Amino acid sequence: MSHALADPPAVDFGHVEHVTVHFDDLDALGILHNARYAVLLERALTAYWSERGVAFRAGNVAPDAFHAVREFNITYRAPITGTGPVAVHFWLDRFGTSSGEYAFRFRSVDGATVYAEGRRAIVRLDPATMRPAPWTDTARAVAAALLRPAT
Repeated sequence: MSHALADPPAVDFGHVEHVTVHFDDLDALGILHNARYAVLLERALTAYWSERGVAFRAGNVAPDAFHAVREFNITYRAPITGTGPVAVHFWLDRFGTSSGEYAFRFRSVDGATVYAEGRRAIVRLDPATMRPAPWTDTARAVAAALLRPAT
């Protein structure tokens, strides 16, 4: 992730995180490989939650960081060509008892181009049973800032 750029723009809901596309993220055509979008989204989400205390640190996993992806859908709008920063705008459409549904957009840093958009559903798991478990109050507080207002 590159912090050399200006801060990500303010948005009406959710959060924008800049992530960096590296040379090894590109396919043989010089565009971001389709499978790398999931990795870059993960990096953006990890940075956001880590800065708010929900992270993997020194072998210690915050309870709310123990979750699994249930579903990932993406629609590609325009190719990302070359290396450098890209803006990932993400928000929560829903945050339930033990699951959450993100929506996201990959955009150019200036916001003019939407490269891809989609959704990602996750389920918080109990590490001992690997069954769904409720989010903690900490996760609920962090998630509240990501929830998209009802329209």
